[in-house]
Amino acid sequence: MCGYVAIFSKQPREFKADQVNIAMDTIHHRGPDSRSIWIDPNGRVAFGYVRLGLVGLSNGTQPIVADEGDFVMMVNGEFYDYARIRAELEEQGCRFKTSSDSEIALHLYRRHGVRGLKQLRGEFAILIYDRLRETLFAVRDRIGVKPLYYAEHDGAFYFGSEIKAMVGAGLPPQWDRDAYANRGFILRDRTLFNGVRSVKPGTFLLADSCGLQEKTYWDWQFPARAEMDHNRSEASMIERVRSAIEDAVRLRLHADVPVGVSLSGGLDSSAMLGLATALVGKPLQAFHLSFEGADGYDERRYAEIAAKHNNAELHVLSVSQDDLADHFEDALWHTEIPFSNAHSIAKYMLCKFIQSKGMRAVLTGEGADEVFAGYPHYRRDMVMFNNDHQDRAEIQRLADRIESQGDRFLEGPTVDVQWVNNELGHGIAWMETQSALFRPLAGLFRNGYRERHAHATPYQQFFNRLGGPSFDEWDPVNKSLYAVAKSSLPNLVLTTLGDRLEMAGSLEGRPPLLDHRVVEVAASLPVWMKIRGSVEKYALREAMRAYLPHEIYDRKKQYFRAPPSLLHPKSKMFQLVADTLSGPLLNSLPFFEPSSVRDFMAAARLLPEAQRAAADHILMEITGLCLLQKRFSLS
Repeated sequence: MCGYVAIFSKQPREFKADQVNIAMDTIHHRGPDSRSIWIDPNGRVAFGYVRLGLVGLSNGTQPIVADEGDFVMMVNGEFYDYARIRAELEEQGCRFKTSSDSEIALHLYRRHGVRGLKQLRGEFAILIYDRLRETLFAVRDRIGVKPLYYAEHDGAFYFGSEIKAMVGAGLPPQWDRDAYANRGFILRDRTLFNGVRSVKPGTFLLADSCGLQEKTYWDWQFPARAEMDHNRSEASMIERVRSAIEDAVRLRLHADVPVGVSLSGGLDSSAMLGLATALVGKPLQAFHLSFEGADGYDERRYAEIAAKHNNAELHVLSVSQDDLADHFEDALWHTEIPFSNAHSIAKYMLCKFIQSKGMRAVLTGEGADEVFAGYPHYRRDMVMFNNDHQDRAEIQRLADRIESQGDRFLEGPTVDVQWVNNELGHGIAWMETQSALFRPLAGLFRNGYRERHAHATPYQQFFNRLGGPSFDEWDPVNKSLYAVAKSSLPNLVLTTLGDRLEMAGSLEGRPPLLDHRVVEVAASLPVWMKIRGSVEKYALREAMRAYLPHEIYDRKKQYFRAPPSLLHPKSKMFQLVADTLSGPLLNSLPFFEPSSVRDFMAAARLLPEAQRAAADHILMEITGLCLLQKRFSLS
């Protein structure tokens, strides 16, 4: 696990080591073990790398310069099953200069070009400079677990594991006003920093003096609805899921340092603990975050059940609203986007805590809900539009419940979401929920900004860029899964709860349930194996049943959420939000009319509890924007 920054100039220039060192200082947390710089003698490229060693501890420093001198490479992430690939390459005559897993990418690229990198399995972002052809190759892993950003400025392309490294290297920090109004920082590959984009998951870029080329090398693929094989036995499908997950966990237990487990107490992380314990044959260390005393938010009891079931040594970090306030700004600096709940701050604190216990890598259950359809909005889509092979009485009961809770979507879908629904012929509950939840933001915009973006259609723009040639043939629930995989999974979930906060604690998170082969198996399942009546993640639950205590196997999903600040008006967290939104930071933010925001907050304090929790999402995002502007001097 590491971090890097790179500058690729279209024309030769003089690079200064100080410029690269400043950039590396900003991402020291990603690689506290060592750092190194490589500057092209021909003035086309500057590479800077910081390293957190997990494999090949003694000689894995990067950038790696090929013995032939023609390629230079940097890798952030891990390649699993690398020993087998390395052995095959050595049989073909390749000579390795390090014992790290990263070097296989260099030899695969040399022998097979970009197609060779399809053999890689894991979470990674790679930069390879071809010195002979003066071309830079950049690739991001299939799911988007590892970040990779790029921008063009002053005749050069900047690349970085984090945006702050690119800013440190000389990229001016400016707001992307359009990306905020269009939610492009979540729905697309844009960010809140003007000109900075995220390399899409499963995509590579080729940069040369003529510009950038982009190509997709992997994508989520679901079977056509008309061709779905519903005659496969349930037992065979569950066994296939189990086998894929066991393989993914086994590979992620390999490291030259101990590997622990991040344990929420839910189905996913508890399954990872149980399976990993069975594979290693001895108790593991597990780490849990507790919102102690917060009914409906604290899961400590279930984490203790899972730990006891596996004889794990459980380490618990208890977090209060005051603790969240104390770490808000630092967590935000690492995510580089605002979060709508303080659970991101809590995750930041947990990762720091795990690292303080001497750990460098942990298995996580991240991604299970997005892969195996674990959220209630997928169940709603199933009930309303995709309920074949389900118990009819159960479907009717669930449909009646949905109808009785119709007002949970607030004012209903926005105009552009309704346009998407019309095009699809069915709804996507995730879009409806998100658009309704953040609809109030537009009413808080400044004059001028409001008029400029009055006709913004973020979900229509998102839909127009969504899906390959077979998208229209998929089941409605699978379309919903794909929409999330192309937006909030890489751009929000894996940013505000994944890599960015794990690496803030110099910690590597390893999510077996986001292994691309696990994803491919899950995608092949019929919808009734993902959601069975009211039971989400049915196939995953059954596949992992042997590794779970019955209290967790039978447990309903609980969201990982911190208690909203509006529910605790005497807390330090509430005071931080109130002080920020009543002070000069809000006045200088380019998006909102300050008086409107303050009126909204005053009114929100008087709402019923459920509506206060919804309003808290809005206020947390605006607070985050204010503090981002402060920390990055955004203009």
